[in-house]
Amino acid sequence: MTKLTTDTILMVRPAAFAFNEETSESNAFQHRLDTDVAQRAVKEFDSYVSMLRSNGITVDVLQDTPEPSTPDSIFPNNCFSTHSDTLVLYPMCAPNRRLERDKLRKTLDKYNFSRLVDLTAFESVNKFLEGTGSLVLDRENLIAYACISPRTDADLVEQWAETMGYTPIMFNASDFGGTAIYHTNVMMHIGSGYAVVCLDAVGDTSQRAVLCDTISKSGKEIVNISMEQMNQFAGNMLQLNNNKEDLLIMSRSALMSLSRLQIEALEKYTRILAPEIPIIETVGGGSARCMIAEIFQD
Repeated sequence: MTKLTTDTILMVRPAAFAFNEETSESNAFQHRLDTDVAQRAVKEFDSYVSMLRSNGITVDVLQDTPEPSTPDSIFPNNCFSTHSDTLVLYPMCAPNRRLERDKLRKTLDKYNFSRLVDLTAFESVNKFLEGTGSLVLDRENLIAYACISPRTDADLVEQWAETMGYTPIMFNASDFGGTAIYHTNVMMHIGSGYAVVCLDAVGDTSQRAVLCDTISKSGKEIVNISMEQMNQFAGNMLQLNNNKEDLLIMSRSALMSLSRLQIEALEKYTRILAPEIPIIETVGGGSARCMIAEIFQD
């Protein structure tokens, strides 16, 4: 059985974090702030990395460069994913996010993956699939969950699943205003023994039933979160393992939105770590999980 969690991750320290105009149209979680967000984002990032390292996680930090401008480089999990001997590169919707891959390649080359799956050519035909933002992976059971959006193309989900040997579970998910949720990892997370999911975001009852049935049959307890909690990034979680225990990573705002019963349900399976990253969340429209790219190798 494939491991669900890893103790090794890659994170990108921002050089010029800012509101990304090119992604804001499809990301309703982004908001402008009239303050110096770049330096505050660096402080949040450094504190987050220190928290992870002090809890036994190996964090490979890549320092971003000011040029070319990549305001969303802090979210590297959209550009690539790793699977044993395989590196996958993904087609990105925003042109300035495609520049992030070039900065990442030298760092990724040192891991010496023997197989490359490069999907980036689909950018030329406006088909996108943004890594483990678009795909929430149950690596143990080889299931790929995906909510379809401008950044998550259904045909590419099917192709990815066939290439990687996964079963795709696709559905539509929307926010309060009926806008498609831009990334699946905003509204759900798969952990060891449990799954966090905002079921209210899945309006189609048949799709919701398939989603619940698939999660339950995979042996996981469903921890349902509300739309309000999703808006506080309570769906944007990631489980890691420091070779001693499982650790569930979520932001402080996500943790504060959860009820006592929800926290107790999660703590049956894992210990929670919750960094404070309000600037990154507000301006970037992504949270704690988005900032982590997992490194899986044999």
